[in-house]
Amino acid sequence: MAVTAYGVWKNITFPLIFEVYKPEERLEPGDVYRSKPQIAAQMIRELRAMGFKFKLVLADCLYGQSESNFISVLDELKLEYAVAIRSDYGVWLPQGQRVRYNRWRGFERIFSNGKKEKRYIREIIFGKRRVIQYWQITTDPFSLPENSTWYVMTKIKGLKYKEVGNYYGLRNWVEYGLKQSKNELGWADFRVTDYSQIEKWWEVVMSTYLMVSLHSDVFNSNDPSDEDIETDNIRSTFSKHAWWDSGKGWKNILNNLRLVIQPFTFFNLIKPWLKVFSIPQLSLGFSTLITIMNLFKGAIPRAAPKEWFQFSSA
Repeated sequence: MAVTAYGVWKNITFPLIFEVYKPEERLEPGDVYRSKPQIAAQMIRELRAMGFKFKLVLADCLYGQSESNFISVLDELKLEYAVAIRSDYGVWLPQGQRVRYNRWRGFERIFSNGKKEKRYIREIIFGKRRVIQYWQITTDPFSLPENSTWYVMTKIKGLKYKEVGNYYGLRNWVEYGLKQSKNELGWADFRVTDYSQIEKWWEVVMSTYLMVSLHSDVFNSNDPSDEDIETDNIRSTFSKHAWWDSGKGWKNILNNLRLVIQPFTFFNLIKPWLKVFSIPQLSLGFSTLITIMNLFKGAIPRAAPKEWFQFSSA
């Protein structure tokens, strides 16, 4: 297992930092046990030290329930957050105060593809309303289906009830990132048990994921330079490939980068045969094609993204 922090910038997910979680029973002599929320809290501090700016922190209920470290660090650093909590979450109240539930209100859950679905939300107030707010969100306020009812704790200045579901819904991008890491980049294919080897494999997968994300158009400058225009012209030529994907999502970008590296990959596969059967023209042709592929420049964001930061355990 690992604790992973992702950033989200205009619906593009990119990994920031990770750490392999070590259960107490697997610790070596001299190791100090740290829970996942403790690891996540340290990650927040490290990211801040690196210069990252947080607009909002999102996390699942493992971290939302952990007020003793993770949430307390967010409060200490004055960071706003929307985190999941369990249905049995409790708050200490002074004598004479009670818990009350406001009425259900409908709102539109807006997804990244523009699709909208009806949802319902109500605020849960423990005693007096305070800076930290508690919410219950569901698809059906009458039956409260278990798999589509959520409890959320927020600390967001000026928050409106219609915004809660869509803010917290951005946490789904964590699941998206994990899914692509497992299915597309082979994260789940490793067969190693040594922690140092696991960390190396995670680093390879996360670095690849980041490389793909940085090729997204959202990182392009709004005021392109001559170099940017030249790069766009080169990319327009590449896009004439029959299998090129004109979509703007992460998987579309991954598809195109795989096409770009195909000549190098295929040449290395057939290279041993060219030592058996000398075909200089074939070697020269591949060399020329690979040189052309190298014109496809990597993407480097001009400004550090600072939108959403999310934590998950995998």
